[in-house]
Amino acid sequence: MSADAVRDHAWARIVTDAPQYRPVRVSMSYEPADDPKAVRFALPGGRGWTFPRELLETGLRAPARSGDVEVWPCGRVQAVMEFHGPEGVAVVQFDTNVLDRFLRHTYAAVDAADQLNA
Repeated sequence: MSADAVRDHAWARIVTDAPQYRPVRVSMSYEPADDPKAVRFALPGGRGWTFPRELLETGLRAPARSGDVEVWPCGRVQAVMEFHGPEGVAVVQFDTNVLDRFLRHTYAAVDAADQLNA
């Protein structure tokens, strides 16, 4: 893990047809040394998806999709992410402020690295 990497965790809710949401802890990471334009989200069990950081940013305002990941706003304070994999589809709902904070951390990490390299 490089010095400018961002690791964050968030509680989200798995959306199912059951009457209750099931909370899950999602791992979010950003490794600019590997790919400065990508973020990675991993659900419990180790399955993870790497996708453009721009998808997350755009999806908080309007529906957006890239490959196996789709993001869209859900009301004023929540966002939904849909992750497609060989074992099926996971639909996960986040509080928007958690995703905004993660994005801010990724941009701050890049800014800090740029200042060190200047």
